[in-house]
Amino acid sequence: MGKRRPSIPAGQFAFSFDPPAPARAQGSLAGLGREIAATVAVMLKEDGRSRFELAGKVSELLDDDVTKGMLDAYASEARENHAISAERLLALVAVTDRHDLLDRLMRRIGATVLVGEQILTAELGHIDRQIAELKSRRRSIENAAPVIATNGKGSVKS
Repeated sequence: MGKRRPSIPAGQFAFSFDPPAPARAQGSLAGLGREIAATVAVMLKEDGRSRFELAGKVSELLDDDVTKGMLDAYASEARENHAISAERLLALVAVTDRHDLLDRLMRRIGATVLVGEQILTAELGHIDRQIAELKSRRRSIENAAPVIATNGKGSVKS
């Protein structure tokens, strides 16, 4: 029997500006557990540190004991009864600095990940949209607004 292909194809981790679609259809999250395990495997494999060292860093971050054996189990797509918890997955992301892989998982549910000051870039885009909306509103008011003229004595003519 040949080796099983991983649930996440290699080389598909580039950032995308395409808005992710929310998972709403029946079965749209099927296989997510295997994909999470494969993501953990990629994090462990592509990090330059040993799994023992990564387990130590995750343990330190969580102030909880996480072993190399646990990481091995979390990385196995075949071991469905050893799924990684959200807190351990997030700690592993923080330790390995693989926000790109977390983003890929988040896109499955229609969300995306911004890291640190990237939120400022998103805020700039939001401000630009608000400015455009205000300019549009100003133009529509300008087109509808009458000229205000006075009769020379300070009162307004209608």
